[in-house]
This record gives sequence, structure tokens and C-alpha cells, in this order.
Amino acid sequence: MSENNCLFCRIIAGEIPSNKVYEDDLAFAFHDINPQAPTHVLIIPKKHITSLTEASKIDQALLGHLTLVAAKLADQLSVSAGGYRTVINTGAGAGQSVWHIHVHLLGGRELGWPPG
Repeated sequence: MSENNCLFCRIIAGEIPSNKVYEDDLAFAFHDINPQAPTHVLIIPKKHITSLTEASKIDQALLGHLTLVAAKLADQLSVSAGGYRTVINTGAGAGQSVWHIHVHLLGGRELGWPPG
């Protein structure tokens, strides 16, 4: 999928509304429209990367940044103390439905193990 047709690229560009909770030069975060927990935020890079499989060595710092943003948001959204989960689904078989890498931040309730 090209960046022009990418749902998340269009959200970053402001073409599609979102409930934004964070933005910096590298990342954008917003509440998931189909939450799977009381707190369910998606953290996405502004750079279009289809999936973790498509990421390269040059994306290493960016991917690390996304996880640090997730930790910061977990604190700001008051889920750090009770625990939270971060997830990156890679490929349709793992549940990836939008072809732009994204980190799910889930919290606000007990999360079972194993997932799925």
C-alpha cells in the first residue's frame, strides 16, 4: 500500500480525524477507535513503514522512540502503576490490519496471558 492510500498517513496529515494524545517530530499517537482495553492508544511513526518486517537498521532509533513514547503515555494516562502492555502485530496472521507499523498501548484492566 502506498503512503497516499495509508489510513495512518492520512490521519497524520489531518485528512482523517483522530483523538490525538501525542505528537512530536517523529511520532503521532491517538486513541484506537475499537479499544480492546479501557486505555488503548496507537503510537505510529510519521515515517511510513509497512510493518516490522519492512523496518531496517536505519529505523532502529525511530522504533526505540516509539517504545519510549508508549512508556511516557502510559504514565500520562495513569496506567503505569497497574501495568500495561505494548504490542506490535506484524502480518495478517498476527492481526495486523493497517499496513503502517504501530505500537498498541493497552492498559486500565488486567490483561491475561497468553494473549490471543
